[in-house]
Amino acid sequence: MGADIYRDFPAARDVIDECNDIVGGGLRELMFDGPQKQLTSTINAQPAILCHSIAILRVLEQNFDFNINSALVATGALKLEDAMRLVRLRGQSMQSSVTNKETIMRALVVTGDHLEDIEQTMQRIQRSLPEGEVAEIANINSRTQIVLSGTVKGVEYAASIVHTKGFAGRSLPLPVSAPFHCSLMAPAAEVMGPALEAVQFSQPAIDVVSNVTGRPFKSAAEIGPLLKRQIVETVQWERSLRYAKEDFVFDWIVVGPSRVLSNLLRKEFPHDVIRPLSTSSELSAWRPQ
Repeated sequence: MGADIYRDFPAARDVIDECNDIVGGGLRELMFDGPQKQLTSTINAQPAILCHSIAILRVLEQNFDFNINSALVATGALKLEDAMRLVRLRGQSMQSSVTNKETIMRALVVTGDHLEDIEQTMQRIQRSLPEGEVAEIANINSRTQIVLSGTVKGVEYAASIVHTKGFAGRSLPLPVSAPFHCSLMAPAAEVMGPALEAVQFSQPAIDVVSNVTGRPFKSAAEIGPLLKRQIVETVQWERSLRYAKEDFVFDWIVVGPSRVLSNLLRKEFPHDVIRPLSTSSELSAWRPQ
């Protein structure tokens, strides 16, 4: 992860080295050489993804005169040093939030136009579950894909109800280490509260869309509270994309180590220009359109 851009672009090398130093070492080697299981643990995955993404952004800026205009670090709303420390703490606190429960995250394929039906059904299901059982919508990735998060019994029961009603087709468990973006992450949110309050946020240079609201941050003052809420609330990715489409976005640049988001975009907007940037070869072939 990132070894090729580290080798080929000094701008990427500087960022990866800086991120490695911020977290006290070990991140660079883990990104390059693994082991995979350790890298994909949320404690390491979140800093690694941020590091890799910002390294690509810096290459675009310095090598291709690209005007970066998305995300908090990229827009100058948050310093990279602060962001790395926050995501490391976020990963640690999320990983340790659930220690005595069997938990799961399960992705569901939504059938027809039943997204709103599922949201309403999930609210009723959560109210009816026995004490201690949790089943909540963690991600709304598109109008055809959502992710449930919570306890194993709660999520499996909720998924069975949604399937029985004909609102979703196939589903599969996700290989994650904790039930992210649900109320079980409340201890992590409490840990992150003081850390977010201690960070100085600036007004982003342009709109940055919050995944909690699906709308841009209105001011620097609301960034921290919304980031805290994001730990326990649904990631409104579909609504965030819809906002961008309403603002006449048709050209998407997807920065990061995975194809998940670019694949979602291609399915949602098959006629748009969608360009993933993850590897050295993709960066070398970059041509602004």
